[in-house]
Amino acid sequence: MAVAPPAPAPAPEPKRHGFHGAVSEFKRRLIEATLAQAGGNRTRAARALGLQRTYLLRLMREFQVRIPPPPGPWRKSNGTNGDHGASGENGGAARPSREPPAPSQRV
Repeated sequence: MAVAPPAPAPAPEPKRHGFHGAVSEFKRRLIEATLAQAGGNRTRAARALGLQRTYLLRLMREFQVRIPPPPGPWRKSNGTNGDHGASGENGGAARPSREPPAPSQRV
């Protein structure tokens, strides 16, 4: 008895054609362009589009719109958390980690 090959994984949702597909594509592009103009700020983009922020987030999920986080010193993955530059009393060197005080030292 021959074993059937495994069924292929379901394909992602195919592009819609016709009027509804064109409207969906227009909405997706409009959201992407507005988010780009707003620097990725979803609140400002929603306000510019005249939408509630939560509805914009729902549309972003529906149309699979992904906006990468903006570059900034707080987004660097250099191992420090919250270090905003080389200024400060220690010249930008990483601060030594401080352990919480022992229970007998707490006030």
